[in-house]
Amino acid sequence: MKQHWFFTYKIYHIPFWIAYHLLWMMIHTGDLHEAMAYLFKGEPPIKFIGYIIFQAAGAYFNLYYLIPKFLYRGKYTTYTSLLLLTILACSALIACGYYLAAYLSERTFFELFNRRPDQFLSLLLTIALPSTAASMTLAMSVKLAKNWLSTEKKRMLLEKAHLETELKYLKSQINPHFLFNTINSIFVLIHKNPDLASESLAMFSAMLRYQLYECNEQQVPLCKELDFLENFIELETLRLHEGQTELAFEITRAFKEEITIAPFMLLPFVENAFKHVSKGTMQQNFIKLCLNIKPDKTLEMCIENSKNPAGSVPASGIGLQNVHRRLNLIYPDKYCLHTQSGTDIFKVNLTIDLT
Repeated sequence: MKQHWFFTYKIYHIPFWIAYHLLWMMIHTGDLHEAMAYLFKGEPPIKFIGYIIFQAAGAYFNLYYLIPKFLYRGKYTTYTSLLLLTILACSALIACGYYLAAYLSERTFFELFNRRPDQFLSLLLTIALPSTAASMTLAMSVKLAKNWLSTEKKRMLLEKAHLETELKYLKSQINPHFLFNTINSIFVLIHKNPDLASESLAMFSAMLRYQLYECNEQQVPLCKELDFLENFIELETLRLHEGQTELAFEITRAFKEEITIAPFMLLPFVENAFKHVSKGTMQQNFIKLCLNIKPDKTLEMCIENSKNPAGSVPASGIGLQNVHRRLNLIYPDKYCLHTQSGTDIFKVNLTIDLT
């Protein structure tokens, strides 16, 4: 959008400097009416104009030349020296404005400023110099604050873009893994039980529809995510040998409010349990899941599975490392994840604040 000429050419700087010096004059005189009378009812305010011109010139010289050329390049001694010289030079020019005002006026220097003409050094050090230093400090503070806010805004936009890109990447890693495992399950069932294969294929179709069309937002309804999780469990259960593995799944849906969660945040843990559950005949094989939503919208999930004593549950690839990364990105300081790997059991405890 095209900016108004008032902002394009920074005309708003003029009323800023006028208002600043008017405020400074009001503080000095203690009376608004006296300050306005000086500006508009008396002689030409040459001294006031001198303050505006020379202090603005010094401020812009500092902002657009000294700071970029010396301060930003680490030349601190040179910058400080030149800044002090600039302040002193501007103050001297402002002090000379007092004498120009007296020269053009019909009154004496003492009548105008209640000072003798030979008090130039006092005028410079007690009035012009403090005012110039204050104005340049204010201008530099405003400029640096504006630059900091602009930099911070850009940093936040870049961080947000990086976050969204990384979340999409992590999610894209989960999806092919899920598809691969599910298609393998259906392939196995086709040869064992065509009817169950048909049932699992219909279930898989519903899950794929959710995955492709219903979970493209950063947050999805928790109830739909739990439906997807239950369908996944049922589909994976069909793949297990009957009676070989003890299954216990308890998902409590005792919540009335609309609660949302990041999509596929819970799936990797369930996938992990089915993938690495032990299948030996000489030991107890089991998968147990307990998921509960507390009244304060805290999700608590505990899932454990048996594993071969000599086996391990890797946390690489698209597994626990990725879900841990997603938790850090989406729920920073709002989750607690604890994993426990024993000789014959792997257990995960997850708590997420979904408020």
